[in-house]
Amino acid sequence: MTKNKEPLTERQQMVEQLLDQIDFHGLSQDDIFGQEGVLKDLTKRIVERALNAEMDHHLGYEKNSNLGDNSGNSRNGSSKKTIIADNREVEIEVPRDRNGSFEPVAVKKYQKRTPLFNDQVVSLYARGMSTRDIKAHLEEIYGVDVSPELISRITDSIEIEVTEWRNRMLRSIYPIVLLDALRVNSRQDGRNVNKALYVAMGINLDGQREILGMWLAETEGARFWTGVLTELRNRGVEDIFIACVDGLTGFPDAIRAVYPKTHIQICIVHMVRSTAKYVTAKEREYVCKDLRKVYTAPTEEAALERLDEFDSIWGSKYPMLKQRWLSKWPELSEFFKYPPEIRRLIYTTNAIESLNSRLRKVTRNRATFPTDDSIYKVMYLALKNVESTWRRKLDCWQMALHHFSIMFPDRVPGNYL
Repeated sequence: MTKNKEPLTERQQMVEQLLDQIDFHGLSQDDIFGQEGVLKDLTKRIVERALNAEMDHHLGYEKNSNLGDNSGNSRNGSSKKTIIADNREVEIEVPRDRNGSFEPVAVKKYQKRTPLFNDQVVSLYARGMSTRDIKAHLEEIYGVDVSPELISRITDSIEIEVTEWRNRMLRSIYPIVLLDALRVNSRQDGRNVNKALYVAMGINLDGQREILGMWLAETEGARFWTGVLTELRNRGVEDIFIACVDGLTGFPDAIRAVYPKTHIQICIVHMVRSTAKYVTAKEREYVCKDLRKVYTAPTEEAALERLDEFDSIWGSKYPMLKQRWLSKWPELSEFFKYPPEIRRLIYTTNAIESLNSRLRKVTRNRATFPTDDSIYKVMYLALKNVESTWRRKLDCWQMALHHFSIMFPDRVPGNYL
């Protein structure tokens, strides 16, 4: 039995009627998509038809209608204008009225680009292409000559959106917050400066990931992080159950200064990497393999036993390794208090490191960013692209919430249980 097709919408019917007027037989790809192809002619006709319809509405009567006699205003020919539409330069005829009061909407006065073109430029910019790269791309692929200054003006429109996003209010509770950084180069006072771009990811009570913010810093330390966390509080974040961070000195103290009830988990992967720096390249693989036995132990007690076993093997050659782990053990061992479903979320900052690896793909196209604002613009657009691919809710989140309600009594709202 043949399934009935869905009826065409009014707009789809209009498109079909339009296509019926075109004889596609014998047309080549260039005849359709080329700079002088059917699509260009079609764009010209559609835009001009829309402008003339607007003029009809503005004057209150159609072209050549007697209703225009003695109306006080009338058509006054047209003027030529070149616009960029869908990466094509299209010359159109813009109707004029005698009083000069016509303000078109389809293509506004002084507008040279359609919104679609602007979106495409922003999309290329979001992938890390510089303004000059975008100019070369548009000229090579589409034959459109656009100045870098014009592209800059298009992308500058993102700055307001970025500022609003960076200052938006956040939810009051985030059970888990992860913080990590990547390095970027920015021009400052005529020189290249290597800066850290810190990104904060939160997991909210609905089990959804959110990017909470991003911050640039030349230097990092307790003062910097106290400022970041204070900003999060000012933007509405009242409670964080667990903060997952790298092993940066002063980081836990900064968190406790702003969120004294927050538990801290130092990223195990960062800790293993920092430990491996003290080991010869020849033995690094074996040391990391034995450390894995420590953090994959089923309980904290078993982990401490395996740390002793690790020291019995490597302590004579590397006596400082066990002490390094013990000195940070209160923040390293937090994840042992939770079942596997929560452990996977907090024992490492891999989730945000994965995010940062996707951001690095964007920065690879840029040896240096001209300003800090350009970094924020590109990273914001890239973050929005990544967020659009995330699933709505993490697996086993309801189970995680149940354990949070036990570990953090009276801090999980009852309507989430």
